[in-house]
Amino acid sequence: MSADNDIAKGVLPLQLLEKMVAERQIRSRTPIAPDQIQPSSIDLRLGHEAYRVRASFLAGGDATITRKLEKHRLHTIELTRPAVLEKGCVYIVPLQEELALSPDISGKANPKSSTGRLDIFTRLITDEGRQFEVVPAGYRGRLYAEVVPRTFSVVVRQGERLSQLRLFQGEHTPSDALLRELETRESLVYLPDDTRGEATIQNGLRLSVDLEGDSEVIGYRAKKHAPLIDLARVQHYDPEEFWDPIRRNESRSLILDPEDFYILASRERVRIPADYAAEMVPFDPTIGEFRIHYAGFFDPGFGYGSGDINGTRAVLEVRSHEVPFILDHGQIVASLVFEKLIERPRLLYGEGIGSSYQRQGLKLSKHFRGV
Repeated sequence: MSADNDIAKGVLPLQLLEKMVAERQIRSRTPIAPDQIQPSSIDLRLGHEAYRVRASFLAGGDATITRKLEKHRLHTIELTRPAVLEKGCVYIVPLQEELALSPDISGKANPKSSTGRLDIFTRLITDEGRQFEVVPAGYRGRLYAEVVPRTFSVVVRQGERLSQLRLFQGEHTPSDALLRELETRESLVYLPDDTRGEATIQNGLRLSVDLEGDSEVIGYRAKKHAPLIDLARVQHYDPEEFWDPIRRNESRSLILDPEDFYILASRERVRIPADYAAEMVPFDPTIGEFRIHYAGFFDPGFGYGSGDINGTRAVLEVRSHEVPFILDHGQIVASLVFEKLIERPRLLYGEGIGSSYQRQGLKLSKHFRGV
């Protein structure tokens, strides 16, 4: 991949990520499994140890994570067997994957969907890194995850996949003009009644909250003293032990209690065309003192398939800060920023790759039964 000014710019699709693995620009001492590579991202795996630290940090400047850990580490936890990460505690976990990027390749990470739906605050950090979740162009070195379970204590082990990395070639500056042009060619938004909706574009595709719902239950609020969740157990837990259902009311509104964690859904059903990816921006101070959607990557084909799916709702992970906040049905709460891929990926989201949420409505993480 050349640093030439004429190179294609955009998100690297699956087949180019596979090429980077083959060329050891993405590498690991443990072979990278084919199913780690998604249509426009690669899953990152926890290494064999986690370090409990006093507080979150960045390496910054010429510092390394190893040097910071020597100063701030409280104790070491072996992940070669199941281990508990307790809620409210900060952990640094070296990841199995390492990078040797060319000067024109940079990256951005985000928690996986199931990680965000469990309120596990996960951020990627690098040696000499000045920003969370950002891998600078040309980075060569190890990757680390900061992991903070916020609502549930969780059981994890080596190889668990909590976050994913998207790589970019060249400068990537998503624009509303590009999105408006795309919207003239593709139906990006459908409404609950299956009719095409009008896309609201302002710093991305604006999404609103659904407080009417397809059924009486329009959301969930996490219980404060729930049991442990083992991340390896899928379709295992009774949701009633962990969540209080939120029922539709006549006012079609919801008061968010400060620091409680909620699962809600978008009113719109969104589509990500095959040659685009999207990211939900986590916070916009112009729409209220709350944070929406910790797990922000949407792969090509989400809610789209091969052009034959009329959209999928976005699940919203919501937390209010400082003060109670009233949400009303249809209120704008988030934006989806679209990014063009260099080329169409060989596989799309949902096409035989084990995608968990292609036709979701209001849905908890895959660890819970019957929802």
